[in-house]
Amino acid sequence: MKAFIVDDERIARRALRECCEAEPDLEVIGEFARAADALEAIHRDPPHLIFLDIEMATMSGMQLARALDPDAAPLIVFVTAHDHYAREAFEVSAVDYLLKPFDETRFRMMLSRVRQRHGANTAAERRAAVETLLEQLQRATRKVAETRPRILADAGGRMQMIDVTEVELLEADRNYVRLRVGKESFHARTTLRHAEEAMNSQPMLRISRSCVVNMNHVREVNRTLRGDFVLVLSGGTTVSSSQGYRDTVRAHFEQLMI
Repeated sequence: MKAFIVDDERIARRALRECCEAEPDLEVIGEFARAADALEAIHRDPPHLIFLDIEMATMSGMQLARALDPDAAPLIVFVTAHDHYAREAFEVSAVDYLLKPFDETRFRMMLSRVRQRHGANTAAERRAAVETLLEQLQRATRKVAETRPRILADAGGRMQMIDVTEVELLEADRNYVRLRVGKESFHARTTLRHAEEAMNSQPMLRISRSCVVNMNHVREVNRTLRGDFVLVLSGGTTVSSSQGYRDTVRAHFEQLMI
């Protein structure tokens, strides 16, 4: 099977590519950071399979899927770091999903189902399954948006409303708390504990006395020689756990391992 990888995160594309390279019947013929570029390539030379990130800038994975020719659409494996999509939207027989971070076992389970569907489903069946999935994804997105809280923080003298799902990191900074959103930093006059409570809809993990991270934005985990954890976040920020929180952080990551 020929496959495309469409994900705006370089690390995520690399993880998918490495898993694909271990499968003799799977060939990655294109990698794309932008959904629009992938769509053009699909029109020129459609693959059998697309690994498609749901949330990307400019054009989302859902928008790309809707833009495909319904009578010649490839099989789609949606990839997401947000488990509310998995809970709400992926009980569909002709498509599959990968929840980041995934391992080789989960990848191969998914690929086994994809192999069974490849050639077995008609274009009409694939089209109907994708349409059903997209409707479910939109319902899940609306449901999350309806309950998604926002917080007010300072950005260089301007007060700005911030969606808590976008906050990657909370850091104590004297009488303030610094909020990291991608490359930007915001400040709130509050305590770290109160800021963490405001983020309770997100999977927050305290890694030191002065730092709490949003696990939905952790993209890479490394260890130092003395055993501390080094986390790379979505926006490129790197933070380290402290010795006092080492056991707590290790226990948390052990629960995520399959």
